[in-house]
Amino acid sequence: MTVVDAVPAGAVPDGAAGGVGGTGAPPPDDRREAHRRRRRLRWLVVAALTVLALVFVYPLLWLLSASFKPRAEIFDNRLVPRHPTLENYLTVWESAPLALWLGNTLVVTALAATAVTVSSALVAWGFAHYRFRGRGPLFGLVLATMMLPGAVTLIPTYLIWHRLGFVGTTVPLWAGNLFASAFYVFLLRQFFLSLPREPFEAARLDGASEWKLFWLIAVPLCRPALVLTFLFEAQASWTDLLRPLVYLQDTATFTVPRGLKALIDQFGPGGESQWEVVVTASVITTVPMILLFFAGQRYFVQGIATTGSKG
Repeated sequence: MTVVDAVPAGAVPDGAAGGVGGTGAPPPDDRREAHRRRRRLRWLVVAALTVLALVFVYPLLWLLSASFKPRAEIFDNRLVPRHPTLENYLTVWESAPLALWLGNTLVVTALAATAVTVSSALVAWGFAHYRFRGRGPLFGLVLATMMLPGAVTLIPTYLIWHRLGFVGTTVPLWAGNLFASAFYVFLLRQFFLSLPREPFEAARLDGASEWKLFWLIAVPLCRPALVLTFLFEAQASWTDLLRPLVYLQDTATFTVPRGLKALIDQFGPGGESQWEVVVTASVITTVPMILLFFAGQRYFVQGIATTGSKG
């Protein structure tokens, strides 16, 4: 019996099924149809993302447009002002020490973000790199502090700063970050755990100190996580209103959120109802955060993408 006779009637030899020339590839019509489906799906995704982006960007565009409108047109919902004017910006600078508030906020934000990044990195490095008895329960205790609402510790913290004589200054707005943050400790610990131990063991054999292991090896390798921590805390500090309301009484020490609260009290519904002043001040104080985000966008995305890669 020959090989041809051994093949059952109606059977298709291997390599001849599903394609031309026995390659197994789908017919050209099927490939074109699959390509069209992928293209339609891609356009649907792009359209959905565009709509969502417009939804999120619209409030900012409205705010920017309203800052160039006179008072009578402030709420007309037109993105292009009919009678654009720069008078609102001049009024803001004349009505409030906005430059002073921006300077205060910049100093507080830089100190707060730097302090919490350094302190949290040191604590996270200790939990990630060193093996010691009780490490797990102690780390769980640190994370448990995240369950405490800020209102619970507000009064005791105020009493501490009052006893130290710092109420009325900007010190309470950033000095607490010298003692790390449980959230950032958890975030940075995940990055440190993902690092291989071989470079550290080799450096230790070469005589590197513990500080050099942290500063010269761990920190450069975890730069995206550190930048992410800095950006998160900078945004939180820049927009913080509660602590400035509690600790600041003098206008000369106001931060931007506390100053905007004062402007709303003066020009808002309880005052002169000059909403164009409030809107313009909001635009001016929002711009620095937008610039900061774009400056650190690469690290921000990279840090988010690799967070928690190893637990």
